[in-house]
Amino acid sequence: MGGQPMFILAEDTQRTRGQDAQSSNIQAGKAVSEAVRTTLGPRGMDKMLVSDSGDVVITNDGATILNKMDIEHPAAQMIVEVADSQEEEVGDGTTTASVLAGQLLVQAEDLLEDDVHPTTIVEGYNEAAQLALEAIEDVTLDEELDDDLLESVAESSMTGKGTGDIEADALAETIVAAVQQVRTDSGVDRDSITVRTQTGASSSATELVQGVIVDEEPVHDDMPRSVEDATVAVLDLDLEIRESNIDAEYDITSVDQLEAAIEAEEGELRSYAEKVADAGVDVAFVTGDIEDRVASYLAKQDILAFESVGDSDAKSIAKATGAKTIGSVDDLESDDLGRADHIRVEKFGDDELAFVEGGAAAESVTVFARGGTEHVADELERALNDALDVVTAALDKGGVVPGAGGTEIAIADHIRQGSAGIEGRKQLAVEAFADAIDIIPRTLAENTGMDPIDALVDLRSRHDNEGIAGIISHGQTGEIGDPVEHGVLDPAAVKREAIESATEAATMIARIDDVIASN
Repeated sequence: MGGQPMFILAEDTQRTRGQDAQSSNIQAGKAVSEAVRTTLGPRGMDKMLVSDSGDVVITNDGATILNKMDIEHPAAQMIVEVADSQEEEVGDGTTTASVLAGQLLVQAEDLLEDDVHPTTIVEGYNEAAQLALEAIEDVTLDEELDDDLLESVAESSMTGKGTGDIEADALAETIVAAVQQVRTDSGVDRDSITVRTQTGASSSATELVQGVIVDEEPVHDDMPRSVEDATVAVLDLDLEIRESNIDAEYDITSVDQLEAAIEAEEGELRSYAEKVADAGVDVAFVTGDIEDRVASYLAKQDILAFESVGDSDAKSIAKATGAKTIGSVDDLESDDLGRADHIRVEKFGDDELAFVEGGAAAESVTVFARGGTEHVADELERALNDALDVVTAALDKGGVVPGAGGTEIAIADHIRQGSAGIEGRKQLAVEAFADAIDIIPRTLAENTGMDPIDALVDLRSRHDNEGIAGIISHGQTGEIGDPVEHGVLDPAAVKREAIESATEAATMIARIDDVIASN
């Protein structure tokens, strides 16, 4: 080549290789994990996230925090993906998964410094993950999931998420009642449960509505605000004068012609109301606009009507009431209409909400959550959705396990015992995985005000001598106790997903030894 250098990459390309690349990726992953670690557990702290536009979010939900953070480093984004995967699959445990992924990277960094090959680390971590899944299976409670156990699962999920300990107990009953309402032989229809928040009262005012709630108000003041045993129509159209598709002019030369034109227009508008009334409709949800005169005619027929109903709300109402979405009032038949025991409109501050309850609507339920401020209501909504997800996961995906770090202590112990039968340097990686698992009970102890090292020693001793032990929150501090006795329970699916997603992310990052970035 005549001694001339060969350039394969563009001149502005940045390349980091070897230990520098591994160290950079691991440090980025650790930084993201550390950002949410203080939020873990019932005494975890909240984060205030402020956007460039001044929007404020206050939360300790791991997935929300990571998604709101402006993260650019590709390795750090993998930790965000861990939280997203956890949230999508089981709805909770996002902080646990993120913290675990970060600690696995910490342990991997130490192994790399000791000249353990990345492939060996990956193999050891994967074997340890399988041992962890075995341990989860061993500690899964062999008990029927009755309402009391499910309420413990829901309460454990919500405690520390802005609900308050007293409110969490009452909210847990509401959560379980909602899940049981939509539970069938084939599982829980989670999509039939909606959480709706409204400011203006404390979380203790939260209630379960046997149906759906939509943010709509009557189109006319003279319409009834409450209808019993309602026949419901969902109309995907505009109830107003139809416009011609072509440009046309009408030459009116007399008063009679003008009156005839007005009467024709009035007749068309009146016919809309008459056809709706003749079909036996009590309440109409219309996705388009309703002309004022049509609204007046409907009000005279004692028909409650709503206009500009959103597509998602229209689908929810149709599903809840059993109504079909119809595109013309000419096609209305009794089979197209839905039913509800009660439809009412209530005013909350400046907002009016329509409640569609009972009858066919009872197949869908809404948790109507109240919060004193918008920030409180938003955090309560996240907590309730997490609780609904974990109760669903407990019923549909394999039972419950002790919480409060008790399961993690059992996992670490099982992995250490299993590592004795693994030869070579891979054993170091398996043992490092067990050490990484300890970050969960250590963090719980630290966030509860206990000495993390002393707590970990006591937990291991209690586990060896008496069985499962965890960090039980007690007032402003904590104590070592039996999580099952104290009703601190988590779905087994949450633990399994956290182990699997954190292991995948950590091993993927650990294997990277070359980062090529182009500007």
